[in-house]
Formats: sequence, C-alpha cells, structure tokens
Amino acid sequence: MENQNNVTEFVFMGLWGNKQIELLFFFLFLLCYLTVLMGNFIILLTITCSHLIQQPMYYFLCHLSLMDLCYTSTVVPQLIRDLAAAKKNISYNNCMTQLFTAHLLAGVEIFILVSMAFDRYVAIVKPLHYMVIMNRQRCNMLIVMAWVVGFWHSVALLLMVLNLPFCGPNQIEHYICDVKPLLKLVCKDIHVVSILVIANSGMVVVAIFFVLVASYILILYNLRTHSSAGRRKALSTCSSHITVVVLFFVPCIYTYVLPAGSENKDKEISVFYTVIAPMLNPLIYTLRNVEMKITMWKVWSQMAHSNLKFLR
Repeated sequence: MENQNNVTEFVFMGLWGNKQIELLFFFLFLLCYLTVLMGNFIILLTITCSHLIQQPMYYFLCHLSLMDLCYTSTVVPQLIRDLAAAKKNISYNNCMTQLFTAHLLAGVEIFILVSMAFDRYVAIVKPLHYMVIMNRQRCNMLIVMAWVVGFWHSVALLLMVLNLPFCGPNQIEHYICDVKPLLKLVCKDIHVVSILVIANSGMVVVAIFFVLVASYILILYNLRTHSSAGRRKALSTCSSHITVVVLFFVPCIYTYVLPAGSENKDKEISVFYTVIAPMLNPLIYTLRNVEMKITMWKVWSQMAHSNLKFLR
C-alpha cells in the first residue's frame, strides 16, 4: 500500500489532564528551566574563563554543559508553553525537527559521557601517560566523533519516521515528539520498525551503559594501589560521573528498550532525562568538586572587580 500522510499537525496530550495541576507544574518547570540555564551557564563561564579549560576533564564538562543547555532548550520551552496553553499543538514539520534535534543532542551527550569515562580511566589506570594520551587533538577528535555518531543516530530515526504513514488520529500521548509515541499513530504494521527503533536506541543505550559501568568498575579496582588521599579525590570525581550516568541512562533504558505498543510510564520517566538530569548536573559537578568551587569563586571575584573598576 502506498504511504499516505493526512496529518499536518499533532496535538500533545501532555503529562496530566488536570488544568490546576498543569498550572502548578508550569511554574515548577519554569523554575527548573531557569535553574538549568543558570547552572550550566555558570559552569561554561567558569571553565572557559579559567585555566580549567586546558584540562581534558573540564574540557568535556564544558561540552556536556553546552549539550544540557541545548537539549533542554529543545524540549522544555515547548513543555512550559503547553502547560499554560489551551491547545497543545505542534506542526508536522516542527515535530520532525524536534525529534531530530533532541536525538542528535542526546546522542552527542551520551558519547561525551563516554569520553569523560575514558578520560577518568586513563587518568587513574595510566597516570604517567595521561597527558600524552589525552592531548587536545584527541579530545577534539572525541568531540567530533560524538557529533558524527549523534548525527547518524538521529538521521536514521528521522528517516524511519518520515517514511511512515500518519492517517489520524493525531494525538500524541506525550509532551514531546519522540519516536515511540509517534509509532502508536502510524496506520500500518509497526512490528519491524519497532524492532529497528529498539536496536537503534534501546540496545545502543544498554550497551553503552554497561561499557560505562565496566569502565568505572575497572577504575575502582585500580584505585587500590593509590594513596588514601588520591583514592578520596578519584572517588569524589568518579562518584559525580557515576551519578550523572545513572540519572541519564536508567530512564533512557526504561523508555527505549520496551516496544512501542507497550503500556508504560514513558512520558513520566522521560522527565528525568529531559529536565531533572540537566538541572542536577551542574550541582553534582560543582558541589562535589573543590577545584571547581575555588575556580568559580576566583572567576566571579575577578569579574566583579573588573565591573567595579569600569563603573569607577
């Protein structure tokens, strides 16, 4: 049968059906979004305006904060608008754009987390070769690879969805245009496509998560030979990374491993990796990092001093 598409726009069902609850969460998510913007902007400013940008760990953290800013800005403003709007609609083209952009940025963020784990592995397991292995050229290469892999992943998903027929209804049981809720609206058998989506997203996320867990187990194993002070510092850094990985990957695994037709809590769980994780990342990486807090204080003190001199 020839593919036909009678849908020109989609309507989000949102997180809740109760208007009073939605208005309450409008202010809550607005506060969360402002926290994401402020927290990640502070990290970006602190790292780029200090010596920390020369260190691979903070170089990757800078890119992670940028991804959190961009990824959240792709999803949360639409969610905030819809919580206050009477009709939660989005055009077909804008829906496809959001699908592509969100998966591109999420894919890049996943591979930045892999790069950060690799950086910590080299720093702890091969400390004498650290500066040779993690030189700026290799760091740039890892970032470029993250963008290439993220682009490939999002293009593959987009092409799958663009080739599917949407004949109606057009109500998406979600607050964002994501591949699984869209598959429920397709007017043909989605068995094969659902398997491809699980392979493209679910299995890849699971595989990467286990690679990250294995790398941190190896790191913890190799910490036995370090001094107590070195162990404490390494554990503090690694525990921050592990917390971020768990916050991001566990909800993603729940969402993308299960088939599209299954009844689950996808839209509620997705709040963790679209809002909560990007909001908590700056707190996790600053409150548990003494060097970051000291540098932050120095940068902001210098900026305040410069502004004071300018006003005089």
